[in-house]
Amino acid sequence: MMDVTPTPHNAAREGEIAETVLMPGDPLRAKFIAEQYLDDIVCFNQVRNMLGFTGNYHGRRVSVMGGGMGMPSIGIYSYELYHFYGVENIIRIGSAGGISEQVKVRDLIAGMSASTNSNYAAQYKLPGTLAPTADFGLLERAVETARARNLPIHVGNILSSDVFYTEDSADNDAWKSMGVLCVEMEAAALYLNAARAGKKALCLLTISDHLYTGESLSAQERQTSFRDMMEVALSLV
Repeated sequence: MMDVTPTPHNAAREGEIAETVLMPGDPLRAKFIAEQYLDDIVCFNQVRNMLGFTGNYHGRRVSVMGGGMGMPSIGIYSYELYHFYGVENIIRIGSAGGISEQVKVRDLIAGMSASTNSNYAAQYKLPGTLAPTADFGLLERAVETARARNLPIHVGNILSSDVFYTEDSADNDAWKSMGVLCVEMEAAALYLNAARAGKKALCLLTISDHLYTGESLSAQERQTSFRDMMEVALSLV
């Protein structure tokens, strides 16, 4: 398996990536997490500036790597991590736009399942519609950790969308009517890749803006202020 590394998108060699990878979308957020939380850091990837680092968190080995924006991007990086680098767990940590009235800016979301308007699953030629879901063990531990820290966390269905600027604003109303908590752009592809590889995945999100209330965080706040989410994710290592 390892003779295909490095890949066209990842300069890491055998043994340089831990079994658990935290995957923010922004590579600079990966750098921030590594510098703020990890010891003995080694940068294993700079290809296309998609930074990846391995280090130790409280004596436990962990990697953190950017996954980019959208399902094609995280689809490539997570596929290679699962299939070529022996990674067992990928925890996506990212921002999301609130849809449900239950959620507020800075709340945590654990994506139990990921609805999508993407055609990503078509490659599997399934005789129906597969519901992309998180690994329950990772999900359960994340929720327990957040609640033990008195952090507001919501568990449920999220939307992984191929579209950021939509032509039809009524789409959001339709998803809201079905109880979808928030919208992001990557989780469904990650969950599908994990299912196909027989590996584990979880998407943890922080609400950075709300589509209905108009609340929002700045770009700088998105990069550096999601510490609650980061620390919950690191507790799963």
